[in-house]
Amino acid sequence: MKAQLTAYEDKMKKTLDVLAKELAAIRAGRANPAVLDKITVEYYGAPTPLNQVAAVSSPDPRTLSIQPWDGSILKVIEKAIQTSDLGINPQNDGKQIRLSFPPLTEERRKELIKGVSKTGEDAKVALRNIRRDAIDKFKASQKKSELTEDELHEGEDKMQKLTDKYVKEIDGLVEKKSKELSEV
Repeated sequence: MKAQLTAYEDKMKKTLDVLAKELAAIRAGRANPAVLDKITVEYYGAPTPLNQVAAVSSPDPRTLSIQPWDGSILKVIEKAIQTSDLGINPQNDGKQIRLSFPPLTEERRKELIKGVSKTGEDAKVALRNIRRDAIDKFKASQKKSELTEDELHEGEDKMQKLTDKYVKEIDGLVEKKSKELSEV
């Protein structure tokens, strides 16, 4: 049963990692290279993540600079940014692309905070689904007489404690990102 608990805890950790990456990609008024993580460009016929074909830097808090290693893909990068859901128009100077992030309006800030809360709730649902799957598996093992009733209850308790632990971590991440968005 310990091996099963470890496997379910690993799934919960992965859920937390996914949430952390999703929250990092939400722009908080500051230029953050993580907002470009989901953008891919066509490079030699294959979709390639932007950060693998260009250097991304932040010369100031409101600007990102994208310097491709191969100058011939400058237009491709520009088009990929324009078609993404980033909502920022790239400025191409022939050697690099600049993205200027406007300050967030109050309405947009509230929208982003709602989105952060929803993302956190989705992660909690994922955790609860993992817990449910684990408990169902424990119950099935108990029916097959592989586990005693005491072991079943012990497994359920441990899964509940793991779930509570990760729900607290999710709440912490969501609260931190919401605070970051409201202070910008």
